[in-house]
Parts: sequence; C-alpha cells; structure tokens
Amino acid sequence: MIRIQNINKTYPNNFAAVKNVNLHIKKGDIFGVIGLSGAGKSSLIRLLNRLEEPTSGEIIIDGTNITVLNKKELLEKRKKIGMIFQHFNLLSSRTVEENVAFSLEIAKWEKSKIKSRVSELLELVELSDKSKSYPSQLSGGQKQRVAIARALANNPEILLSDEATSALDPKTTKSILQLIRNIQSKLGLTVVMITHQMEVIRDICNKVAVMSHGEIVETGGVHHIFSNPKTETTKELISYLPNNEESTADLMKTKGKMLIKLNFLGSISKDPIISRAIKKFNVDFSIIGGSIESLSTMRVGHLYVELSGDFEEQKLIIPWLTEEGVIVEVVYNGL
Repeated sequence: MIRIQNINKTYPNNFAAVKNVNLHIKKGDIFGVIGLSGAGKSSLIRLLNRLEEPTSGEIIIDGTNITVLNKKELLEKRKKIGMIFQHFNLLSSRTVEENVAFSLEIAKWEKSKIKSRVSELLELVELSDKSKSYPSQLSGGQKQRVAIARALANNPEILLSDEATSALDPKTTKSILQLIRNIQSKLGLTVVMITHQMEVIRDICNKVAVMSHGEIVETGGVHHIFSNPKTETTKELISYLPNNEESTADLMKTKGKMLIKLNFLGSISKDPIISRAIKKFNVDFSIIGGSIESLSTMRVGHLYVELSGDFEEQKLIIPWLTEEGVIVEVVYNGL
C-alpha cells in the first residue's frame, strides 16, 4: 500500500529531520509512528502527501511514486489521502456541516450531492445533532470528530493522523481512538498515526515504528515491541505508561538466585506456566512484580520472577520456558 524508500528531509537551515527512512505499510494496517518531541515523526507524515517535499528518496502509494507527480496529479492523488491534525483546523465562521462541505466544494463535487454526503459523514462520526453548531460551541472531542468527517469527505483509502489525540483528555482520547478503529474497520482504510503517546499505540495500532533523531530505530508488531523492546528509546517510551512494572534497576539481585523477566504473548498469558514449572523443577519461584497489557492485537503479560534453590536446576528452567513459548530475559544470572 505505502512504501517509503530511503526518504530524507533536510530543511534550508541544514536540519535533517528525516534520515534514510524505509517503511512498508500494508493495506488495512493501523500503523503507528512514535517518538519523543523532535524525533521527526510529524515531518515524516507530511511527506506522505507532500505537504513537505522530500530532499531525496521515494514514496510509493499503490504503485505510484508520488514524489515525481506534478501539481495536478498530486492534487488528484491527495483526494485519496485524508488527514487529521492536532489542532482541528476548523473554520470558525462556518457551521459543522459547512466545515465538512468545504472539502467537497474544493474537490468540485456537484452541489446536489454535497448535502447528502455531509449528512452521511456526520452520522458516521456521531455528530448529526451538531450540524448547525459552530466550532466555538463544540468540545475538543467534537471538534476532532468534525475534522475526521472532513478528512473522510472524498472517500480516501488512507487516513493520516498527526497527533490527533494529544490535545484531548484521556476519556475523549479513548472515544476518538474507538471511532477511528470503527471507521477503519467499516471503510477498510489504511491508517498512519503519528503520536508521542504510547497508550495510543497500545490501544489501536497493529504495527509500530519508533523514531529517534530522524531515524527509525525499531519496527514490528505492537505485541512484539511491547513484550521485547530492543532499543533504549522504545524502553523509555514504554516506561511512561501508567502502571508499568518497576525498573530492573530497583529489583533485588542476590548471589545464587537468578532474576528473570517472563514475557507472555496472546493466549499463553492465561496458561499456568509457573505452576507447571514448580512441579517440574526443584526450584522456588518468588514473583517480584508484573502486569498484563491488553493491546489492540493481543494480550501481553510481563512477570519478574526470582529463582532460588539448586542453581543447575535454575539454569535448566530458561530453555524449558522458551520451548513453552515464553520469551525469557535474564535480568541477573545469580553469579
């Protein structure tokens, strides 16, 4: 669906915002791009519809390299790429229905078809009763629903979201994410979400790329990233989630006792793995802490366990757990 190949963006002041990024986003993905402020993620998403011009590289959408399109061709291609922004960008002098209609007017829809299309869109975002209201009369969540309706006006195949929930409270964020998920499922959209909120990635995305200093430092399925983050940037972002398990630096490390972190993916998180291990090995298990995250794709469990008893038996537990489908990280080897 979307292939980003060796894309770079350097601004006139020589600041390199995006550096040699390569990504493949499949049709139907809800693909998240996350990073701290200044990571380059907003520059990247604006390259996908050429609101920003790339310095080099290619962006291929449905087999078309959009970086070589002329202005007329690009405007036509953009009709199939909707975009929603953090600050809504609504016209204060227009009502809700007039804001949504504005996109259709620019696209030169027939006037006779605009009214019915606007009604359809407002019903989709659950704002039919606010059609005559002005933006000043709406809550932040309602304004974002108008912006989503406007982004969907031309029946896009791709929906880009640039920090669409960062200005909203947690409850409203959840409702907007649920709306996007429902719309994606109903319309078969491919969604690309830029965010610095790891809970957004957790709650809605199936794939994620982590950006740092303009580069992609890690990418993969959300459940893999959450269960086994590879880079310090990813670990830092995950650490900001509420109720995250304690830092390994704060855990007790005792000679002769192994400290391991167990990561459970999907249905295995409900299996009595610890109980079976206790019966099989002459080792005591002390549970230090843990949590279970319900991601958009599956449940992921994390458990810190201290092993004590026969040290040779402790070492045998690691390969056994791995064979059982548990991802094991040795935090302290007991030596």
